[in-house]
Amino acid sequence: MALYEHVFLARQDLSQQQVDALVEQYKGVIAANGGSVGRVENWGLKSLTYRVNKNRKAYYTLMDLTCPPAALNEMERQMGLSEDVLRFLTIKVEAHEEGASAMMQKREERSERGGFGDRDRGDRGPRSFGDRDRGDRGDRPPRSFGDAAGDRGPRRPREGFEGGAE
Repeated sequence: MALYEHVFLARQDLSQQQVDALVEQYKGVIAANGGSVGRVENWGLKSLTYRVNKNRKAYYTLMDLTCPPAALNEMERQMGLSEDVLRFLTIKVEAHEEGASAMMQKREERSERGGFGDRDRGDRGPRSFGDRDRGDRGDRPPRSFGDAAGDRGPRRPREGFEGGAE
């Protein structure tokens, strides 16, 4: 049997229990067609790069599958019919990864560091753009506004428009 990694995005207005129910439903589809589901990771509610079916966020879920292609096709068919699933992606792999995925590792590192706001900036201190010294910019010539609308002279009607030259 082939090995796959499958990620799907569920609508933002679902609860986590409803997302877990979707995972169980699709596990049943895979099992009924002779396959098995290994690791399942819920990556949580994340912002989307662009809106998908009027959703700005989605629940991301990763599943490791060991199944025949027919089982995968049936699961993907059902996901395509479901209004709760926004997108899905399946990739065939040589072997399943051991341990946590890269997304879960990033989440663990962030929680150990204390989140985004507590980044170590070294000796630079807090980031501030207003107090930067830009140095001497030298003497600059006075600005000329000779191309302003009042200095262009009378307007001519454009050709092809009402009142224009024919």
